[in-house]
Amino acid sequence: MRRVFAPLITVLVLTGPAVASDQIADQYPQSVLYSKPVEVIPHVWSAIGATAPPGYDNAGHNNNLSFIVTGAGVVVINSGACYQLAKALHAEIEQITQEPVKLVINENGQGHAMLGNAYWAARGIPILAHVDAAEAFADQGPQSLNAMKGYNKERAAGTILTGPSETFEDERVIEMGRFRIEVKNLGPAHSPGDIVVWLPEQSLVISGDMAFHERLLPIFDDTDTAAWLESWENFEALGATYVIPGHGHPTNMDQVRRYTKDYLVYLRGKIRAHLDSGGTLAKAYYVDQSPYAHLDTFDQLATRNAGRVFEQMEFE
Repeated sequence: MRRVFAPLITVLVLTGPAVASDQIADQYPQSVLYSKPVEVIPHVWSAIGATAPPGYDNAGHNNNLSFIVTGAGVVVINSGACYQLAKALHAEIEQITQEPVKLVINENGQGHAMLGNAYWAARGIPILAHVDAAEAFADQGPQSLNAMKGYNKERAAGTILTGPSETFEDERVIEMGRFRIEVKNLGPAHSPGDIVVWLPEQSLVISGDMAFHERLLPIFDDTDTAAWLESWENFEALGATYVIPGHGHPTNMDQVRRYTKDYLVYLRGKIRAHLDSGGTLAKAYYVDQSPYAHLDTFDQLATRNAGRVFEQMEFE
């Protein structure tokens, strides 16, 4: 039977995208973390990252770094964009519980999920990721590391490339303490090896980059938007009450559906109409995306997203 909670997330769910802004200053200046971890539901915590692009001011903490205090050990989701972020998150965990960290899960192969792995590996803690995420990090990790060093300067100290120590393909189920934790690959989404962490008894999903809100989602060269929409149906089938997305505050399915699935359907529809009218790539960059202009990172990503969807759909 699923448990029903009325925690901090109740307040966050009722707020709209205006809660987050890339104009908001560092919310936790005494730490390299952008914000102090909050307890979303009992025993599930998240340090919410900035919704701005990664930079020195946020130390690359522009994604959510979550952890579960199971009663028999702590499970961490995402090691962060550098060694110093992983270290800072661990310091926060140690203030909350005496339970040791037993496992780290990387939500995908991007730098802000894996570049902090060296901190945890040095402590002998196993690190789990999808096999495709491990391959992506092995291929793109050096580029991610160099980019992080460029903006993080001295905050990059200690960061070395360290991949996951364990991989899986479809699902890994972890029974630990009071929690059943289901780590799932639901199909292609934002980037190779994207996973979600599903807590069925709590009806909470830590969605990683399967789901976005508050900031515009980025579409990469290897993002298959048609496949993402198919995978979304598997995500919906979980029936989650609470969602800790990859970026932005904890929320609910209505919000992430509006700013993930609905955005992908909208943009693909605009590009399809543009293609059907004989439109060119040069003009595809400027298809109307105004319904999403209030989201953070819109200015940085909207035209790029349109161009990449055009290039995909041109050959579908």
